[in-house]
Amino acid sequence: MYAVIRTGGKQYLVSPGERLKIERTGHTEGDIEFSDILAVSPEAGKFSTDLAGAKVTGTVLGQGRGDKILVFKLKRKKQYKKMQGHRQNFVEVRINEILVNGKSFKAEGDEAEAPKAEKKPAKKAAKKTQAAAE
Repeated sequence: MYAVIRTGGKQYLVSPGERLKIERTGHTEGDIEFSDILAVSPEAGKFSTDLAGAKVTGTVLGQGRGDKILVFKLKRKKQYKKMQGHRQNFVEVRINEILVNGKSFKAEGDEAEAPKAEKKPAKKAAKKTQAAAE
């Protein structure tokens, strides 16, 4: 299931469970709802424009600033150089659900949200037990 949403003057192709970085909005934490839906696709490659009561819900995961973009202007033979940098603010959002025509499409589990357990090296522990046994 896919949907095309518009926010911050840009369009994004989203699916349930996906994380994306959008331009900073007024939402800094909690849940967020996108009601400006341009198209919905129940299958890959086929988009429908029948958007009765369509909306996309998500959760704000955090905020940040993007990588620095350098803008360099040069007029050769005129001794003119100008360097300027820019970092765009963003909000990271996880798409939870797509609602369209009374149907709800949710993410298939929370694998992306669950933290991964840290694994300690088992080799050192095995060597220590062997040395103690001898």
